[in-house]
Amino acid sequence: MKSVTAEAMLDLERKTVDALEIKMTDLMDRAGLGVALAAFQFCQDRDGGEHQVLLIAGRGNNGGDAFVAARYLKEYGVIPTVWIAGSASEIKGDALTHFSRMKSAKIEYRELPVREDWDDAAAFLDKRRDSYYSAVVDGVLGTGLKGAARGPAAGAIRLINVLARNTVVVAIDVPSGLDADTGEAPGEAVMADVTATIGLPKRGLLMPAAVNYAGSVEVVDLGVPQEAVDELECDLELITPFDLQPLFPPRRRDAHKGSFGHVLIIGGAEGCSGAAALAAAAALRSGAGLVSALVPRSVAGTVASAAPEAMVHPGTDTDAGSLAAASLDVWRRRAGEFTAVAAGPGLTRHPESAALVRALLRECRVPLLLDADALNVLEGCAADIARASCPVTITPHPGEMGRLLGCGAADVQSDRLAAARRAAGLTGAVVVLKGAGTLVTRAGDTMHVNMLGNPGMAAGGSGDVLSGLLAGLLAQGMAPMDAARAAVYLHGRAGDEAARAKSQHALTAGDIVENLGYAFQALTPR
Repeated sequence: MKSVTAEAMLDLERKTVDALEIKMTDLMDRAGLGVALAAFQFCQDRDGGEHQVLLIAGRGNNGGDAFVAARYLKEYGVIPTVWIAGSASEIKGDALTHFSRMKSAKIEYRELPVREDWDDAAAFLDKRRDSYYSAVVDGVLGTGLKGAARGPAAGAIRLINVLARNTVVVAIDVPSGLDADTGEAPGEAVMADVTATIGLPKRGLLMPAAVNYAGSVEVVDLGVPQEAVDELECDLELITPFDLQPLFPPRRRDAHKGSFGHVLIIGGAEGCSGAAALAAAAALRSGAGLVSALVPRSVAGTVASAAPEAMVHPGTDTDAGSLAAASLDVWRRRAGEFTAVAAGPGLTRHPESAALVRALLRECRVPLLLDADALNVLEGCAADIARASCPVTITPHPGEMGRLLGCGAADVQSDRLAAARRAAGLTGAVVVLKGAGTLVTRAGDTMHVNMLGNPGMAAGGSGDVLSGLLAGLLAQGMAPMDAARAAVYLHGRAGDEAARAKSQHALTAGDIVENLGYAFQALTPR
């Protein structure tokens, strides 16, 4: 989905009002309903008792969205409370209309007109170190912010961040204090868990600078005319379920396992058998009909036990317990059976691994995914991938990307977008640069950003899960760019589902695999 500047979104809102023949107050109602739904999902997640949501509202349109959200939350059986960063007498325009409707709905509200009010409340809540709110909604400042927040708005931001230690924060449109176009925070800004961005994603939310503030980005549909969206020029898009759903049509009743491709996972070594097992398990969850794994003989039993539905083929071991290049002889004889190959999980940097990867680049005729050590053995040789005999997708983390490009991980992180574009140009591959705000691109194409996922996924094996999942989608015939966009979205969503069930601190890569089924529900008809 295309991203927009704050100014462009204002123009789109005017066009939407004209096209739908409605009033701006009606558009605000749609926005507030979407925010209410975003907050309500966290009320559903908590067990037992009454659910309370605190909505912090400014005096402008973001505050108006919060007033609407409070009204809808009450209709859903939630107890909403609204705190206003300022005096109610200062509320104007469409926001005032919805403030009046909120009062008519008998929703409790409180005015905190000066900074000291917020500082006192924050100090009190900071000492409590608990929260009885299911969620806190940030509706303090919107896309019109220029410079650092001041006065009661700054105090409200500080209070929200105090509550964020124990409560989920849902930001309206952009986290308060964040520049909607650059993603920079000129002063203190809200650190949200979810940003319910209105209409289209704001460009700043997708920039690396916003990663620690925006959280997961969900889009609230306003009904913006598609022809108006088509006219926008955009080189940075958010990956959303709206874009991916057409890639997952209903399956035919007469389908069989041969209808959905055959993945070959190549990797594993003594001490690294789990990487290949996780990749195989994720490939099995991808919808692929068949999954095979080529691993060293010494770990074949371990991998087979961890992924019993996969067909595990023992290869020749090196003296280090990794996979010898000669093991590809089995693959060569059966090459026609596979519809996608993934190499790298647990492969090691043994010289035989380098020989194996180069052989794949020369001989493979189906979509090939290179991850982890399959990239590390090509250190400084990104151009070698461009000579591959098949379509290639690479899935490096910043360290692997740095080695491939001949620079450090810090250099990659300092300008992730530039690093991804450079790698795409050098390799001719679809590039998936992993990390907070995973990037997907290829030479000459738009940059796509995934804003799902959470810090709990920063655990060993998470990347192996992504590799297996992506390879499984490739095996089913999905185009490499489509498969990459879908895989990073599903991977992030599964991670969020796992964290919601078990907490970020306790999350493992296996939990991501187990939650892929729930993630697919957002994209598949059944």
